[in-house]
Amino acid sequence: MKINKIKDISILLAEDETELRETLSEYLQIFFSRVYTAACGNEAYDIYKQKRPNIILTDIYMPNLDGLDMIAKIRKDDQETKIIVISAHSEQEKLLKAIKLHLETYLIKPIKTDVLKQVLFDTVELIRKTTNRTYINDTTYWDNDTNTLWTGSKEIKLRKMENLLLKLLFSEPNHCFSAEEIFKFLHEGKEKKEFSMHAITSLMKRIRTKLPDNTIHNIYGSGYKITPM
Repeated sequence: MKINKIKDISILLAEDETELRETLSEYLQIFFSRVYTAACGNEAYDIYKQKRPNIILTDIYMPNLDGLDMIAKIRKDDQETKIIVISAHSEQEKLLKAIKLHLETYLIKPIKTDVLKQVLFDTVELIRKTTNRTYINDTTYWDNDTNTLWTGSKEIKLRKMENLLLKLLFSEPNHCFSAEEIFKFLHEGKEKKEFSMHAITSLMKRIRTKLPDNTIHNIYGSGYKITPM
């Protein structure tokens, strides 16, 4: 059965054991489109700064910069990235220190894949619920902070009127806006223009080519609305 990969959330794996790193990387790539790997804390921190992954899965003991020191550096300015620690039974003292670094959870080696999968999916769900995004489907969403449309990690380019239209529709998902309300919003602050139904239907036709099917619903006699997932 084909698995739909997670495209909107990325993950960084930091593990110095080559065999385990390769095994985990292959497993993560089953579920995530964007998987980054590092063999030490310094490399992981450099990747973090460049790629800003949503999730970090890291070992504690690593050369150059260990996992806890790397996490501490990240936490100086970033409390949002979700961090999961991989540990051995002998590292309980380290884990007590790790708790103070705002972790999602920790996993004891050897890692059980079913446990890892559940932790990762729970973390993905948490990210999607707590970020200011409105999801149309598993990969396409509207970012309410930046008023931008994304599919996976790629922004969908919009024209000015297309952007304004989605800004209005996503401001109240499931609410039906009349064509007149939409026209007024699009031309607010401008020289008064005569209402044009043709302009609205043309705009709807254009924006629908950039959205998944059945994103914008035309409610007969009422107007238009967006129904998120």
